[in-house]
Amino acid sequence: MQELRVTSGFGGIALSPVGNQCVSKEDYILIKRKGLAVVDCSWARLSDVPFTKLRCAAPRLLPWLVAANPVNYGRPCELSCVEALSAALFICGEEETANLLLGKFKWGHAFLSLNRELLKAYSKCENGAEIISVQNAWLSQQRLQAQKALPDDEGAGVSSQNDDEGSCDDSEDGLPPLEKNLNHLNLEESDSEDGLPPLEKNLNHLNLEESDSEDGLPPLEKN
Repeated sequence: MQELRVTSGFGGIALSPVGNQCVSKEDYILIKRKGLAVVDCSWARLSDVPFTKLRCAAPRLLPWLVAANPVNYGRPCELSCVEALSAALFICGEEETANLLLGKFKWGHAFLSLNRELLKAYSKCENGAEIISVQNAWLSQQRLQAQKALPDDEGAGVSSQNDDEGSCDDSEDGLPPLEKNLNHLNLEESDSEDGLPPLEKNLNHLNLEESDSEDGLPPLEKN
């Protein structure tokens, strides 16, 4: 691993919220040639990160996954840096390397346990568009299962509300609205009251190893 300065150029795949497509098998050759990097930042301070100054040739997003790190356990998409790197490697076919990275953390196995089904499905996709389709189909299935688990009267109420109001960011099942990107950063609208970027169309985001920083996350790293 190598730490990179914010203004340092990077010719490989960089997991970043400013990406406009999802990491996939298509990126494997570039990762082998130039490497894989991740933008380290606190989820609570995204607006403080100078994303426009990051010089990366191929920024990429991650699809929907659940965090297993101690800080954000169980939260969709709020991955640590090592989870993000491992997920990208797994998706691109480097499952063994992903396991090696996660094995350095006591909780690392939990990330694979929580996401194995999705990671396996994503790794079978040939490109980012296929990954988006798999992601949305899986989320739709989870939403339907959650509604079926409710009592009949509550389930009917949820269905009626969805029909009247359409997709809602604060859905009762805790799943994000379909077709929306949970981790794609809108640089023009990032100064929301809670300091987090608004949801936009597409997919996901990132983060890597434990460190002594206040937020427990390391700086920009290169694989």
